[in-house]
Amino acid sequence: MTQRVDLATVMDRMAIDEVVTGYAVAVDDGDWDAYRALFTASGRVDYSSAGGIEGSVREVADWLAETMRLFPVRQHLIVNRLVRLEDLGGSPGDSAEVRADFLNPMRLAGPEFDGTVTAPNFVAAGRYSFALARTRDGWRLTRVTVHETWRHMSA
Repeated sequence: MTQRVDLATVMDRMAIDEVVTGYAVAVDDGDWDAYRALFTASGRVDYSSAGGIEGSVREVADWLAETMRLFPVRQHLIVNRLVRLEDLGGSPGDSAEVRADFLNPMRLAGPEFDGTVTAPNFVAAGRYSFALARTRDGWRLTRVTVHETWRHMSA
């Protein structure tokens, strides 16, 4: 590989990482316009393993906007990101896949103890599968699949 190809690969990886981080921030902040903007027009999302829906990014963003009202406090932690760039004979291509683990502590809406917010009382964890494509506007998500492996709810 040449230094130019190496630099392009590093830049792609950084841009892909920014999209994955942007995904977590958009969900945690309830910024559904930013969420939609991370996807291609034909983007699909599958939350069925976590008891959610599977559908177009528009359908899922609308569903999330309603569902996340149950959890006014949330914080996605997306870690152990394994990025696989399409390889075109030593040069990066226009598609990528990311496998990443997640831990998502949240606080259910409801009465607060003595007027203060207490620790999260709902935690979900598992793995995301992200598929991305290089577009004229940069890297965008084409598909997100949640593979929830466990959850815990406390009183």
